[in-house]
Amino acid sequence: MSWPPDAAPPYRAFYAGRRVLVTGGLGFIGSNLARELVDLGAQVTIVDALIPDYGGNLFNIDGIADRVRVELADVRDAAAVAAAVRGQDVIFNLAGQVSHIDSMRDPHTDLDINCHAQLSLLEACRAHNPGVKVVFAGTRQVYGRPSSLPVTEDHLVKPTDVNGINKAAGEYYHLVYNNVFGLRACSLRLTNVFGPRQLLKHNRQGFIGWFIRLAIEDQEIQIYGDGSQVRDLVFVDDAADAFLRAGASDDANGRVFNVGGEEPITHRALVERLIDVCGTGRYRFVEWPPEKRAIDIGSFYADSSLIARTLGWRPAVGLHDGLQRTVAFYRAHMPQYVPAAARVGAP
Repeated sequence: MSWPPDAAPPYRAFYAGRRVLVTGGLGFIGSNLARELVDLGAQVTIVDALIPDYGGNLFNIDGIADRVRVELADVRDAAAVAAAVRGQDVIFNLAGQVSHIDSMRDPHTDLDINCHAQLSLLEACRAHNPGVKVVFAGTRQVYGRPSSLPVTEDHLVKPTDVNGINKAAGEYYHLVYNNVFGLRACSLRLTNVFGPRQLLKHNRQGFIGWFIRLAIEDQEIQIYGDGSQVRDLVFVDDAADAFLRAGASDDANGRVFNVGGEEPITHRALVERLIDVCGTGRYRFVEWPPEKRAIDIGSFYADSSLIARTLGWRPAVGLHDGLQRTVAFYRAHMPQYVPAAARVGAP
């Protein structure tokens, strides 16, 4: 698909002057999406609670802070959410609890954020802004352990942990409100997203950010098992592009789409490539911790052909380029993500 030189693709031009709400907009994907929206001329409002350890970081909007409106509010606050959704043209709903380990340790908080709060947002839209378009940040975790690879959207939904169950419920709330109440909504089932502005403080929100931090700090990366598990990874700019396409197109309404990478890779090969990009770091194979083995899904990579056919989305940033850009960003800004006193090996 091509457009005239110097002309923005229609789905990007769509956002000029639009009022757009990004829940979780101080977090990893939300902040990168907000930056894209600002560049496209959207009037952006961010709602984020800055819950410690969840990934929200005011530095994530460095350079655009004066061009966005930030509401420090929790999506569990129904009144705050009702106020925020009024008058919006598009809502990118990325606020959530994303740690699988935390969901098993504290299932009620996961339920409150990933289910109750989602219903509150949808009810607020139904009552105060029924014409809005909502794009939900789903997850490949809803599939559980795949029965075949690559995984298509037709695969059974059978999560292996509390987070996957609640994210599946949150996704289906959006689809029901689309199908029954006419509130235009869809969901993107994201695989492993990586890139600048990701949480690095701990390893409970996925392995890739943690591996990047350890490699940059020239520390040992521990790979569970023999490193043969396969994953697909998506650079955050490509993930943001998928959200932009879904928000601008009614062809997405009522549907779910996989958003995955084009280069499935084993954990071992990924770590070797990361160490090569960094020029630092090392790795060692270790036994699986029992609490992580119990909810592990094995190898996974997605078939993203549906979103390619429907919305024209394909990843544009290769894994090597994405890793280079990510490592360069953190080397320039590491103190904003991991204070010196918290560095691995710090005295």
